[in-house]
Amino acid sequence: MRILITPTGYVHESGDVPVEGKSYFLEDATSGSLAQNKAFHALVMEFFKSGCHSYTCATWQELKDFIKRDMGAGFESYVYANESGMHEVKTKEEIPAGTPRTHIRGKLKSWSKYTKKERRETMDLLISTMIQAGVNSKKFNEIMTGMEGLWQKKD
Repeated sequence: MRILITPTGYVHESGDVPVEGKSYFLEDATSGSLAQNKAFHALVMEFFKSGCHSYTCATWQELKDFIKRDMGAGFESYVYANESGMHEVKTKEEIPAGTPRTHIRGKLKSWSKYTKKERRETMDLLISTMIQAGVNSKKFNEIMTGMEGLWQKKD
């Protein structure tokens, strides 16, 4: 959402006063920020290009799904099939006992639905994994430098 500050004004929680007549981009403070979104996708892309990951994937999108599964919030629901059809449930425990694993699929939580805290935790783990895997490119260092102020902001 884009807003315009009017003569009646608006005071930001941080105490900053927006400038009258200037346009600003407004983000929901409870969800992940645009900066987090850009940084996450840049990190995934760099991890994919580095080849330092141990996942078998053909695209960076596949790698992103593995990261969301293994380092992120994981699955938001599960779908299973049986003789009566397809069924969606919230937890694995709701899947009937004896359902073959080949008949069960998890639905990953969308990155757009992650909270700021979930995004931060996922990105912290991804960064740690990338460092341990030996990612040390110029682009990775640029991303890390650009993120310095991101983590200092209040969640």
